[in-house]
Amino acid sequence: YKKKYFPLLIVEKSDVWRKVSDLNYNTGWIHISKLSKKKSAIVINDKTVLFKKPTKYSNPIATMAKGRLLLIKKCKKIWCKIVTDKYVGWVDKKNIWGNF
Repeated sequence: YKKKYFPLLIVEKSDVWRKVSDLNYNTGWIHISKLSKKKSAIVINDKTVLFKKPTKYSNPIATMAKGRLLLIKKCKKIWCKIVTDKYVGWVDKKNIWGNF
């Protein structure tokens, strides 16, 4: 069984509870034991290009569809290094939504 990590933004804290919001602005309270420290994101623009390096002049690795789940490895000013399935590369932050 492979775990899935869906991005949620923490908007409020109360003891061991966190009020979270998803991409569609749905909100609710969740116990901290159910949250992961792994950072994730969702592609929000169709045909988002995954690049080998953090520049649009780098070699493209793949094109991703809207809704694709990404695990965030690290982020710079406008780029995030991500992992999705067998791909590892860089994506422009303006094309993703998540907790990076």
